[in-house]
Amino acid sequence: MSRAALLILADGRFPAGGHAHSGGAEAAVKAGRITDAATLERFCRGRLHTTGLVAAALAAAAVLDFPVRELDAAADARTPSPALRATARRLGRQLVRAARATWPSPELDALAQEFPKGAHQPVVLGLTARAAGLEPLDAAYCALYESVSGPATATVRLLGLDPFDATGVLARLAPELDRVADRAVEGARRALTEGVDALPAASAPLLEIGAQAHAAWPVRLFAS
Repeated sequence: MSRAALLILADGRFPAGGHAHSGGAEAAVKAGRITDAATLERFCRGRLHTTGLVAAALAAAAVLDFPVRELDAAADARTPSPALRATARRLGRQLVRAARATWPSPELDALAQEFPKGAHQPVVLGLTARAAGLEPLDAAYCALYESVSGPATATVRLLGLDPFDATGVLARLAPELDRVADRAVEGARRALTEGVDALPAASAPLLEIGAQAHAAWPVRLFAS
């Protein structure tokens, strides 16, 4: 295993399309729920413990070789918003392209053939981590970091937030991220023996509602 692969995969410059998405921050800014660093921190904490946890567990389970179709169906069931499901598959499709070029793998080739329109991004992330020789905990960390770094980066553009303040938010959330990563891997390991329903199913209704509204905007800075 090369732990350096985790740095490549988690790097915002990795060409997987995440830079074009705000993780719900654009809708939250317009609704007045994010106005400064303090409200950004509350927003990111909510994402970390809900959609972040779910994504991290799905990614960890994929590294553990849980059946991909079951994981993808589980991701669908945990994503009520059609707009978010479409976004997750679009990001999954882009990630497969980047992953196959970076860490060629028969497993990734098979995934691309089985899901030509894209599997859910966290599932693809887990298979990518597996192809890169990473562990379930590595995949969980990557998913969780994406869940909070996307909104933090987006608010610098959306609000003109000081980048130092946005990065400070991520630093303050780091201890919680550690704990949620452990929970995600625990859930993934339980799913191996108890079935897919053992995976976390935390929800964030405002994110789902915001995503549906955001998808209908005629003008927006971010895709989601």
